[in-house]
Amino acid sequence: MGEAKRRKESLGEQYGQEARFISWLPITRSQSEKFMQLTSTGAWIGIGFLIVGWLTVRFIGPAFGWWQIQ
Repeated sequence: MGEAKRRKESLGEQYGQEARFISWLPITRSQSEKFMQLTSTGAWIGIGFLIVGWLTVRFIGPAFGWWQIQ
């Protein structure tokens, strides 16, 4: 009997399913990795918007006469 068959018999219905990230949380490892990638990308986009906003308030707005920095 091959190793795969033994593993299939010992695991039963869990055979071929992905392992959970935390046993009591119904999230798999690949889902958690995808979530981390998505949130990291979102954080970098937020940082970019913050920099663009700061440049607008500090330099672009006063240059076009929209407001004055005091």
